[in-house]
Amino acid sequence: MTRVRPAGQRSADAAGEYRAAPGSGAERSACGAGSESVQDVWSRLLASSGAPARVDDLVAALPEPPARTPGQRARVAAAKDAARALRSAFLDVHADAVYDLLTADRAESPRIDALLEAAAAALPGLVPDEKLLAIERSKPQAAKEGHEIDQGIFLRAVLRSAYAGPHLLDAMLRPTPRALALLDEFTRTGVAEMESVRVERGADGVARLTMCRDDCLNAEDVRQVDDMETAVDLALLDPAVRVGLIRGGVMRHPRYRGRRVFSAGINLKSLSSGDIPLAGFLLRRELGYLHKLVRGIRTDHPGQWHSPHAEKPWVAAVDGFAIGGGTQILLVCDHVLAASDAYLSLPAAKEGIIPGVANFRFGRYAGPRLSRQVILEGRRIRAAEPDARLLVDEVVEPADMDAAVEASLARLDGDAVLANRRMLNLAEETPDAFRAYMAEFALQQALRIYGQDVIDKVGRFAAASPSAG
Repeated sequence: MTRVRPAGQRSADAAGEYRAAPGSGAERSACGAGSESVQDVWSRLLASSGAPARVDDLVAALPEPPARTPGQRARVAAAKDAARALRSAFLDVHADAVYDLLTADRAESPRIDALLEAAAAALPGLVPDEKLLAIERSKPQAAKEGHEIDQGIFLRAVLRSAYAGPHLLDAMLRPTPRALALLDEFTRTGVAEMESVRVERGADGVARLTMCRDDCLNAEDVRQVDDMETAVDLALLDPAVRVGLIRGGVMRHPRYRGRRVFSAGINLKSLSSGDIPLAGFLLRRELGYLHKLVRGIRTDHPGQWHSPHAEKPWVAAVDGFAIGGGTQILLVCDHVLAASDAYLSLPAAKEGIIPGVANFRFGRYAGPRLSRQVILEGRRIRAAEPDARLLVDEVVEPADMDAAVEASLARLDGDAVLANRRMLNLAEETPDAFRAYMAEFALQQALRIYGQDVIDKVGRFAAASPSAG
């Protein structure tokens, strides 16, 4: 049984056991808790507060959110605030002890979904369980209760901990079971065909990832995020791959039939219908394949002393447009090309949500003023204008894209490229800074996707547009 090990300043003894540093607030809290397990502490708090139970009783007695009166909404909001304050205060002190409980003192490395599932089972009421989430998944976004906000509270506490957070980041950098199952066939054939992504390894050692959701302009949903992470894993795991390329395929969408398109960003219809989950999409995307493009995948091979990560350089080629999440992909690639008639955008102000880790990375390339114009005001950057060169390495005529892409891939296929990109990435984006951003993002994005303004906006966008966001 895991005993309370509060978050806070820690020191390690020779046996690797962690305890609160003498005289710290964590030590005082630990002394107060005595020999209680973290589960006992949470159960005691639930029983004495009753706040989560009041939320359940109130919600059960009221109609669904869209049909509630302003007074009913205010009562529900106040009850939820009290319950969330309880959860947040508990995790402020006990996040590390909770994480130890759920990971067998970090001997196990569950991904976010599995970690949340374990938390729901071990500490009922701390995060929503599968039954509650299944009910939520059956509803459009406007009719949900926002239980994912409680997941955001939990993940913020875990990620901002210097003890638990790095371990969770490492867990998310490991290859997915799906990729490992496909790896033998991919290394043998050099091809993996998925619903929304095709990855093909050429004789030149290039893994070409083609986003091929040709019906919706490569708008991202849960399926595409899963396919992209699988494709990135395969490219990083295959020793015959030296460089990766990400490009959009040829579309059959009526407006762009026969033309390549990079990405239309998040699928707003999926968001409006309630099919863009916090953990399975919004966080998995950032901590999964996008982070892997930066850091590589974590591999544990005996005798691999020089680095626990397998990484490759990446090129992105933008045809048509890179909207929202499409532009976010460009920020983690080593070389970006764009056709002269393409454009980039991060329509966060329009959609009302946070554009992933773009707020963290965009200013590194474009500076603070342009970052605010693009992210806060929705400015669109056309490849032909001068400011685009802050975000794009090469702007070429559409007819010359193929040749320019091949030349850029050849330039990144060098013996010293990997070591230098690793050092550049460490200098430009430290793991601790990334973790701190993601901790706050976990909660703020959860709050945003349940904001009434977002629900209203995506409903209108989804009705007017087949996909783009």
